[in-house]
Amino acid sequence: MEGTKILKRPRLKNPYMIVAWPGMGEVAFKAATYLVDKLGAEEFAEILPEDYFYLTGITIQKGILDLPQLPYNKFYFWKNKTGKNDLIIFISSAQPDLAKAEEYSKNILQLAKSFKVKTIMSFAAMPQPIDHTQEPRVWFTATSADLNNSLKKYNLSLLSEGQISGMNGILLGIAKKEGLMGLCLLGEIPLYTIQIENPKASQAVLEALSRIFGLKIDFSGLVDQGHIMEGEINKLLDYLKLGPQAATPIGEEEIEKIKKSLSQLTRLPVSVKEKIEKLFEAASADIAKANELKSELDRWSAYKEYEDRFLDLFKKSKEKGN
Repeated sequence: MEGTKILKRPRLKNPYMIVAWPGMGEVAFKAATYLVDKLGAEEFAEILPEDYFYLTGITIQKGILDLPQLPYNKFYFWKNKTGKNDLIIFISSAQPDLAKAEEYSKNILQLAKSFKVKTIMSFAAMPQPIDHTQEPRVWFTATSADLNNSLKKYNLSLLSEGQISGMNGILLGIAKKEGLMGLCLLGEIPLYTIQIENPKASQAVLEALSRIFGLKIDFSGLVDQGHIMEGEINKLLDYLKLGPQAATPIGEEEIEKIKKSLSQLTRLPVSVKEKIEKLFEAASADIAKANELKSELDRWSAYKEYEDRFLDLFKKSKEKGN
């Protein structure tokens, strides 16, 4: 398969494929990497990154400049000794540019088909007006009514309207078009924590997965990480005098204040930064593209971080007009 390096071809029994990459709350990426670790899944193939990713800058460590590595895109396999379905787990450390998303998806699906995979599953985050101390629900949606009906017995919430953006939606849409079944499990995260890791949501997604496939997974690592993260958020909320013991629910103004504070403590996923840089380039050439850029910055609560650059776009546009 062009663009894919096969290290070995394991014999798999009716495998399902799970796909994951960074996104809001790092829900999918953390869930998939934790799953690979706990199952002891073995790497067997990778998509070469050169066709789908490009360098956008350099890194600096201890004052020394260096070129970063391109994102990895690895396939792992796990043989289920007690069940009838093995697993293939695909993890990428970044999402490709959306202009490459269709080709990238077809590359993933080509490998899936070569192992006779019939069902693709993705993980995602679902921002909701909930408190970070609440237990997150898991929502789901699938490519057919029959598949939806078969999942209702696992105590999941059906996402009946809306959209799934980015690679999660694109891959499942192409999978359906090519005759494969697909589903997405979405773990709830609070609206004001979209930029930080959410181990609780990752755990909730994996618990749902374990019920569906009858897997036995040790969640103690995610439980510990969830407690640590909850404690850090509590400290911030106490500082803002908006802690979980507040007499009234957190309102929109408070949520915005929390999001701004959290954004100063966290970093955006690499793929999101790359998308923002491309939108800045597009807006610099055509100021009409600024609306799309502003929407992306607001989506990640990152406007303050880029505010000066954003306003400079309009100054330069005005100068061009003169």
